[in-house]
Amino acid sequence: MVFEMDIEASLNVLNKGGIILYPTDTVWGLGCDATDATAVAKIYALKKRSDEKSLIVLLADEKEIAKYVSEPDPKIFYYIKGIHKPTTFIYEGATNLATNMIQADGTVGIRITKDPFCKQLIKRFGKPLVSTSANISGYPAPAIFIDVDIAIKSGVDYIVQHRRDDVTAASPSAIVKLNADGSLTIIRP
Repeated sequence: MVFEMDIEASLNVLNKGGIILYPTDTVWGLGCDATDATAVAKIYALKKRSDEKSLIVLLADEKEIAKYVSEPDPKIFYYIKGIHKPTTFIYEGATNLATNMIQADGTVGIRITKDPFCKQLIKRFGKPLVSTSANISGYPAPAIFIDVDIAIKSGVDYIVQHRRDDVTAASPSAIVKLNADGSLTIIRP
């Protein structure tokens, strides 16, 4: 019941260019439409974060990567299938995203979520979501809901109720870049 109510309320906010505070497959996150530059700018402002620091894009399925990366290396799909820890991959040739989601070098970080709430929300929204830790820049990422700063809670348009009571410790995703030669560079283990 709460799950469906949260999906509906989140969709309403996302469709209006708003920001949600939601549990991801890693830590509590801030999310918005990753194709809406105005919404993305709101997240940077709320986090007090320089827009030179990248935000992550969440997708529900790896086949969606081709919509947002101009020429994804086919090797990436083998890597994705073989991992169990939430892992964000850095891709070159980002496309069809808000300009402030794409780094100066044309890259973007994308993670395929396995979390049922996130997966359902993204599928029903029909667009990628921003996923960035729900903290003021420079402070620790909130592993559980109670760790989310009041300034963040008061700065969003909707706070998801699903999993607020979950006290399972969480940590940010690993970040990996697939290099042109097919090797991987671990940015964050």
